[in-house]
Amino acid sequence: MNPKTFFGELKRRNVYKVAIAYAVIAWLLMQIATQVFPFLEIPNWAIRLVIMLLALGFPIALIIAWAFELTPEGLKRTEFADELPTKAPRNRGWIFVVILAGAISVSVFFLGRYTSSKQSAELPAKSIAVLPFDNQNRDPNTDYLSDGIPESIINSLSQLPQLRVMARSTVFSYKGKDVDPRKVGNDLEVRAVLMGKLIQQGDSLTIRAELVNVADGTEIWGQQYNRKLADVFAVQEEIAKEISEKLSLKLSGVEKQQLTKRPTENLKAFQYYMQGRSYINRRTREDQLAAIRYCQKAIDEDRNYALAYAGLAEAHATLGVYGYIAPIEGRRKAEETAREALALDENLAEAHAALGQAYVQFAPSNFALGDRELRHAIELSPSLALAHFYLGVSLTRQGRLDESLEEHLKARELDPLSSIIARQFAIPYYFKRDYVRALELLRQANELGPAFTTTWEIGIYIQNKLFDEALAELEKAKRERKNDSILIYDTGMVYAAQGKRAEAFQTIKELEEMSGPSLSQAHWIAKIYATLNEKEQALAWLERGLATGAIGVFYKDEPVWDPIRNDRLSRRLSRKCLPPLKRLGMRDEPAQFFCRTETGQRLQGCRCRSINQRRSGDVFYRHS
Repeated sequence: MNPKTFFGELKRRNVYKVAIAYAVIAWLLMQIATQVFPFLEIPNWAIRLVIMLLALGFPIALIIAWAFELTPEGLKRTEFADELPTKAPRNRGWIFVVILAGAISVSVFFLGRYTSSKQSAELPAKSIAVLPFDNQNRDPNTDYLSDGIPESIINSLSQLPQLRVMARSTVFSYKGKDVDPRKVGNDLEVRAVLMGKLIQQGDSLTIRAELVNVADGTEIWGQQYNRKLADVFAVQEEIAKEISEKLSLKLSGVEKQQLTKRPTENLKAFQYYMQGRSYINRRTREDQLAAIRYCQKAIDEDRNYALAYAGLAEAHATLGVYGYIAPIEGRRKAEETAREALALDENLAEAHAALGQAYVQFAPSNFALGDRELRHAIELSPSLALAHFYLGVSLTRQGRLDESLEEHLKARELDPLSSIIARQFAIPYYFKRDYVRALELLRQANELGPAFTTTWEIGIYIQNKLFDEALAELEKAKRERKNDSILIYDTGMVYAAQGKRAEAFQTIKELEEMSGPSLSQAHWIAKIYATLNEKEQALAWLERGLATGAIGVFYKDEPVWDPIRNDRLSRRLSRKCLPPLKRLGMRDEPAQFFCRTETGQRLQGCRCRSINQRRSGDVFYRHS
């Protein structure tokens, strides 16, 4: 067959028509797959499968078009032109099929473009989620790499003020899951998602990183790194620099230096710190002790590892805040290790946040210094959700509830899947006595999954008279947290609110035994007595709690103190104006706690007056 005859046969057998129609329809199907599948939560592999099948089907369609034709009698093998008695009538119906398919394709294309552009307009201009890398070794011993590399990249990028970076606890909720980057990006409201795969073979490391555009699912950048294990820190730097370039971030000289700063050069120290970090975000006594062990091991490997000192400070503070150790001891250790971190790196945001936490979470509180440290941490690392979180806690303690809500909202935007942050968002409403709204937010937080049950949550249940639900939550928590003093206290509070006095007094006895000479449970005991309306005992234990520096007595707006607020016994206490009362750390006079009525009028008989101590920023009271 000569070329002229061959091309004539192609035309006669409608091969050209089939090719054009197939291409148009295939393009239409690919547009539907890429634009619609993500919204239906169909896995990403299904899109790739559709594209592969369409590509394989193209030559098959051409072969069928050459060999067969569709006739009124059905599908028949096509004969060569010289075998035909007469010229077959031309059928132009295929033209309408092509036009219709083309019109639908164009519509889907522009619909997809419109939807993508609309979504893009709603997302922050510069924002990213760095997902945990896929550990293809499937070996838990190498998780410190597949988790640690993304976390280090998060820490580096979080320092850039023009970029919003999702927090670790949110992105790590996707660990081990087959996720569609477009869906993740839309759920977290970011414009780009970084994904990666990692394989370690001996001292060799293969890392594949991919930066995906959430708007259309295309790859903004991708790179494979084949390096020695010792070069892992260099790879982290290179990926962070590539991201900043591909997202068109204009960096100053200082910001460029920040991206290349290495917290440690010691791989073993890095491994220990990452293991400790995985425990810090939990809140049980055992988890915090494990975090301390690993952070200390990291420090033993590298005495200049400032980030490990900051992690140590955070864990010590958590132990003190929850009464697992004497609060004063928790504060002392948190301050010491945070200062050691700052001595090594004065620009470490995590260390400033840890020091700020110690200032505002314990007595004697120093909100001026604490808030300053937390705000400085935010300046150094605008995407550090933890700094916004603790600043919100500080403002709540000061009674600045509307301001605290603003900071908690910022923390939620950076860490939307953190159940701890979501639960804390309900607390200012609890202090505002808006118990219905607080309960609504608490239930929303519960949808994020199980979390550390806190005293505030139980308080919300109590104020809404949901005693059975509160006890059910506590029983659930006790299965994981054996002999936890906080859970014992919370149970006692529920009993006291129910009027079950015998059970409440039994709980107090347990807490007294656990407290010992350190009086670490004094503030919890005071609250149960207050709920039982045992005012003498409540005030006596309150004084002891104040002396321990415990956090639990320092919320001047907390509803639990309402039964003894502005009471005759409180007035008697206010006349003495115990010096520790100022250590409530209130923005206003601590006299407002006991010495003033709800309308702010001073109670008769109170003879205290304030003096400023500029040296520390605290305000103490003396008596005339």
